[in-house]
Amino acid sequence: MKKNTTLIFAILCLAFSYVKAQTATGDGEISARVLDETKKAFPYATVSLLNSGDSSIVKGTLTAEDGGFQFKGLKAGSYTVSIYVVGYKKVLKGPYLISADKKVYGLGDVQLAIDSRELKGVEIVKQRPLIERQIDKTVINVENSAIAAGNSALEILERAPGVTVDREGNVSLKGKQGVMIMLDGKPTYLSSEQLANLLRSTEGNAIQSIELITNPSAKYDAAGNSGIINIKLKKNQNYGTNGSLSAGAGYGRYHKANGGLTMNHREKKLNVFGNFNYGKNKRYSGTDIVRVNNTIADKTYFDQVNTTVRDRNNSNYKAGADYFIDERNTVGFVFNGYNSNGRNESDVLTLIGDRPGKTDSSVVAQNPGDYKYTGMTYNLNYKVTIDTSGQEFSVDVDYSRYTGSEDNHFNNRYFNAAGQPLKSAYLFRNASPSETNIRAAKADYTYPIGKAMKFEAGLKSSLVKTDNNFIFENFEGNAWMDDPKRSNQFLYDENINAAYANLNRKFKATTVQLGLRAEQTNSKGNSITDNKIVKRHYLNLFPSVFVNHELAKNHEMGFSYSRRIDRPDYESLNPFISYLDLYSFNFGNPFLKPQYTNSFELSYGYKKTLNVTLGYSHTTDVITDVLLTDTATKTIFISDQNLATQDSYNLNISCPVQVTKWWSSSNNLTTYYNNFKTPDLLGAPYESGRIAFNLNTTQTITLAPTASVEWSGYYQSRNVYGTLLIAPQYGVDLGLSKSFMDKKLSLKLSANDVFKLQRSSITSTLPSQDYVVSERWESRVFRFTCTYRFGSNAIKAARQRTGGSEAERNRVKSGR
Repeated sequence: MKKNTTLIFAILCLAFSYVKAQTATGDGEISARVLDETKKAFPYATVSLLNSGDSSIVKGTLTAEDGGFQFKGLKAGSYTVSIYVVGYKKVLKGPYLISADKKVYGLGDVQLAIDSRELKGVEIVKQRPLIERQIDKTVINVENSAIAAGNSALEILERAPGVTVDREGNVSLKGKQGVMIMLDGKPTYLSSEQLANLLRSTEGNAIQSIELITNPSAKYDAAGNSGIINIKLKKNQNYGTNGSLSAGAGYGRYHKANGGLTMNHREKKLNVFGNFNYGKNKRYSGTDIVRVNNTIADKTYFDQVNTTVRDRNNSNYKAGADYFIDERNTVGFVFNGYNSNGRNESDVLTLIGDRPGKTDSSVVAQNPGDYKYTGMTYNLNYKVTIDTSGQEFSVDVDYSRYTGSEDNHFNNRYFNAAGQPLKSAYLFRNASPSETNIRAAKADYTYPIGKAMKFEAGLKSSLVKTDNNFIFENFEGNAWMDDPKRSNQFLYDENINAAYANLNRKFKATTVQLGLRAEQTNSKGNSITDNKIVKRHYLNLFPSVFVNHELAKNHEMGFSYSRRIDRPDYESLNPFISYLDLYSFNFGNPFLKPQYTNSFELSYGYKKTLNVTLGYSHTTDVITDVLLTDTATKTIFISDQNLATQDSYNLNISCPVQVTKWWSSSNNLTTYYNNFKTPDLLGAPYESGRIAFNLNTTQTITLAPTASVEWSGYYQSRNVYGTLLIAPQYGVDLGLSKSFMDKKLSLKLSANDVFKLQRSSITSTLPSQDYVVSERWESRVFRFTCTYRFGSNAIKAARQRTGGSEAERNRVKSGR
């Protein structure tokens, strides 16, 4: 591994040295970086390029996150640069003469100074649009959205363009599962169920924005075949002491409540921050399963009705500090965590007969369950800005620990067609305590090579240890007896070592980024009860290519390619059975292999508003949920399997429209085709595929400077995933927001699924599997949220530090 990594870096460095030697200046160009009064990057400052002769505006722009701006393709002439932000003194730089003798001007760092005459009563507000399109990602700025108020992170994701979430909490992006979910730039390496529970425990009031990255660069972990969704939590860095207090209530079939507190204290050398959010949610769901158990001898018909009430309490919290040693060195510490606990009350009625509509016997079950999940992550980080050109080095060290437990009881009573008891009740229960420990460390280095080129490199190592226990007991002779044949302990260890390098080069109208990531994986799964050990050791290379070209003033095209991997989550590898009820269960597959995806994407943008992307990906050994029936035991079960391949084609069109000054519209259409193939499924070749589409639209109407109405709708057409045929889903949400007291007090009223349209229906694409799974849930919920902001609002450009530790946390259970 060390020799391979050294060779990779040697080749890349030689290539980068050659590219640097070939660098040549192009046409006229003026660039600089804007800093605030403390010499920190100032994003979203207004910059104008003026004609020096008559001061007429030639071009205009806003500074980027790093404070940088650039005017390219300038004709010969004399220009002046104007930089202006409310509350700061206006800056004029120039004139600069573009001629054959000198075409490029790099102004370096331009520092702003506070204008004391304008400070009184001034509040800097940089409000972004709800949906913002950038070259490499789509950003949803949910912080000020009325619909986001009172909802969880999972519910907000359901409304994101191109994103779908099924009732188990599995997230798909542009029709593909296998999304890497990140919090503040750190992958949450949890199982799909555990990740869904974590997102349900994260209150929407704590979220600043959501980033959708469909084709990530080599800097990111290679996991996630359909891309990355990064959820950025709020962090205020205004000077002084400030914060916000929020409280909300909701009602669907049951009452809900949420509240939160955010605090921040900023001085010249120190920034301390923290937040706490709490939610209480009691909700209803129902599942109907109608199926036929076919055998050569006979048929058995099952009609099962399951109603469940889940009562959940969850809290999530975050605290940390940044200490600015000097203007170039910063050290920080962050810890965040969550607690989730609750109780499920499930009633199941199963009618059994030898023909449709006839009941020969029935099973009545009450299946209560209790669960509790906790998680804590600690991060220590250091960053140094080596020089004013942007050369940086950062180190992150993380430790995460997750614990969980579920205790489920299954009380089954049997009756004949007349409703008389057939035999004694069958009672069993199971407990599933789990523990996951994750240690990770990484280092990143950035080196600007002149004004037009940037080199990035980094190393990372992670170590994950999980312990999943499953204890099965039967009630016999007035006592609970252990069932060793159905109990199991599963241990899983995983070590991943990674190295990456990126080279970004800006030409006259073209930007090119080349990257290569190497990941070496060592894993060991140990099913103690079955004495099954599965070890794997493998090294993979993950190249990436990004090209963006400006065709004309308002037109640009891009191309990207990347190779990615998805490793099975820890729970999917555990081979033992977990019961949902007497006739429904799931189990893991310790022999699951990782899946690999090659993704290609071609994009077109007009005025950075209309965006069209055309994508194709090919996945081998695709990991897919397979829902099957067991004719021998007359049960239905779900398990993960490696199908041979998945070919995915998608066309995405996003178009934000400013209809009038008071009406803005954001629209997204994704059309896709997923084709699955495998040479052997149930003893025969299998292939499935279907064209489908997803439509999202959000309309924002400004009634007054302090009031707005927002409504959004989505439609997901009928689609196929693996062996499942999923019926259409759709819904409409509505929100109203109003602020008072100079925008310190905000009131938001929202309604999810106003017309109560959301439901789900699943059938099988396999002819031998005859079932219909229908789900309904408490989707229509009305919420009212109140937020009060207090404390100092001294003028300061907000700077969101996303940490940088990419600790493995995306495959662990975290509460329902």
